[in-house]
Amino acid sequence: MQISIQLGPEKIAVPKDEPDTSCGAVVCFSGVVRNTEEGKPIRSLYYEAYRPMAEHMIREIFNDLARRFPCGSAEVIHRLGTVPVGETSLFVRIRSPHRAEAFHLLTGFLDRLKQDVPIWKTQP
Repeated sequence: MQISIQLGPEKIAVPKDEPDTSCGAVVCFSGVVRNTEEGKPIRSLYYEAYRPMAEHMIREIFNDLARRFPCGSAEVIHRLGTVPVGETSLFVRIRSPHRAEAFHLLTGFLDRLKQDVPIWKTQP
């Protein structure tokens, strides 16, 4: 499985989808900063990461999940720094021959990202 990881402060613009004719499913997820956190209004969130370990863990999670849910590729862009309400903090795109594997891989990745990857969010 091909894995692409970008962690940085740049505003996320969804990258052009490069078709892969071996994959019939393309599943995308965008995480957007909402206007409340723990029931309180906010204007932004601040994301920080231990980048080398975060990239390593993301790759490890995808490789682990791909053993159960074979997919063609996974692409992750996670914004770091201040992200205002309404802007995207996370973009994930999974390509797979079949939709079921793509959805399972995406869901499993999102669950483990929050749990295992050293990326933290705080309110500035």
